[in-house]
Parts: sequence; structure tokens; C-alpha cells
Amino acid sequence: MNEDLILDLLSSNLLYLLGAALLIIVVLKGVRIVPQSEKYVVERFGRLHSVLGPGINFIVPFLDVARHKISILERQLPNATQDAITKDNVLVQIDTSVFYRILEPEKTVYRIRDVDGAIATTVAGIVRAEIGKMDLDEVQSNRAQLIGQIQTSVESAVDDWGIEVTRAEILDVNLDQATRDAMLQQLNAERARRAQVTEAEGQKRAVELSADAELYAAEQIAKARRIQAEAEAYATEVVAKAIAENGIEAAQYQVALKQVEALNALGNGDGKQTIVLPAHALEAFGDAFKMLKGGK
Repeated sequence: MNEDLILDLLSSNLLYLLGAALLIIVVLKGVRIVPQSEKYVVERFGRLHSVLGPGINFIVPFLDVARHKISILERQLPNATQDAITKDNVLVQIDTSVFYRILEPEKTVYRIRDVDGAIATTVAGIVRAEIGKMDLDEVQSNRAQLIGQIQTSVESAVDDWGIEVTRAEILDVNLDQATRDAMLQQLNAERARRAQVTEAEGQKRAVELSADAELYAAEQIAKARRIQAEAEAYATEVVAKAIAENGIEAAQYQVALKQVEALNALGNGDGKQTIVLPAHALEAFGDAFKMLKGGK
């Protein structure tokens, strides 16, 4: 009797334990805690059912399975080098780097197998196509524009895979040695040409400045002569006016004034010379002094 009771108790306890274990398993299977940097792709009976975002999520135990755990962090493809030919038939090697992240993991999982390889192949083809549209000089000088065109084209190509291309970079543009030598010769020739042009422009400027200086000097001389002529004309006009108003006396007054000034100049010489004058000259000076005295 006791043995039957013990067996019944053990059986009931075992059932409770199995029920508790089953409940724990159901809870563990039905609850999914997704990290912030990931998304889970859930399948039901082998087909896509839902995508679980970060946080606590509930699924149907034993029916739903979190088949794929996808990181949504930004990724960088390994740096790649591909050959390309420019529009002017120059062979170049382009080093590229691409950054991307997965936005819709259900597309990435079921539409593409090797994401990195697919993006790398797409980038290589787009780079060759874009380089083929540009001359070498444009590739070197318009790198930012080229990067923008490549990124736009890559984004358009990978949109069906649920991927966002966040950045595309051209790290370097390499040329073969023969092309480098030719470009160096061209650069040296261009520098020599610019030096000659600069020297010629300097000489031209010097000639222009010299001509401007001579023209300025001639203008100033002409201006001084014009002022002198105007002054002489004004003095003549004043004398003529005085003669017209006062008659011959004004003219005699001016002549007497000039005679006295001449005599003073002779008397003030360095050697204090003795001046011998004829009698009629003395009489003329005497008359001049009288006129000046009378004029005063």
C-alpha cells in the first residue's frame, strides 16, 4: 500500500516537473531578446514570417524559428583595386573603398548569397564605366564628382538587396611608369611656357610704365609752358592796357624801370666793376630816375 502511494506521489511530482520544464522551454522558445545592433529573420515552416527588431519579441514556440541573425552595423568592404581605361585611352588603377549597412535583412538573406562579393563586383563595374566617360585630367581634378556618381550608381544597383551604401571613396589613382614620364614632361613644358609668358608680360609692363612716365613728363612740361605763356600774355595785356589808358608815358615808365633794374644788376656784380657810359646814356638814366621818382 505504501509503495503504491509512493509511486503515485513520484508520478505526480514527475508530471509537475515535466510540466514546469516544458513551460520553461516554451518561454525560452517564445521569447527573443534582440540586441540593438542586430535584426532577426524569423521563419515559420521554412518560409519568411517576420523580422524582429531590437528589444523583447515574442514568437510561437516550435513553429517560429529565428533562422538568421543579421548585424545592422555599418560595414567596410576590403579595399579593392581595379583597372580602368579613361576616355583618352589611358590605363589607370583605381583603389576604392565602400561602406554599407543592411536596412532590410529579409531582402539581403533571400536575394543574395555573398553580399560583400556582390557589392565589390558591382562597384568594380560602375567604376570602370564612370572612368571610361572621363579624360585623365578630369579623373584627377574632379574626384569628388566621380565619387558622387559612383555612390549614386552603386546605391541604385544594390537597392533590391535591402542595402544602403553610406560612403564610397577613391583612395588613389595610379598610372603606369610610361604615362607618368609623359605627364612629367608635359608638366615641365607647361612650367617653361608659363615662365616665358610671365617674363614677356613683365617686359611688356616695364615698357608700358616707361612710356607712361615719358608721357607724364611731356604733359607736365607742356603744362608748365602753357602756364608761362599765359603769364606772359597776361603781362603783355596789362602793359598794352596801361599804354592804351595812359599813353606814351606808361611805356616810357616801363622802359625806365627796366633801365634802372639793369643798372642795379651791373652794380651788384662780384667785382664791383667800374662802368663807363656815354653821356647820352647818363642822360637817359637821369630821365629814367626822374620818371620813376615822378611816378612814385
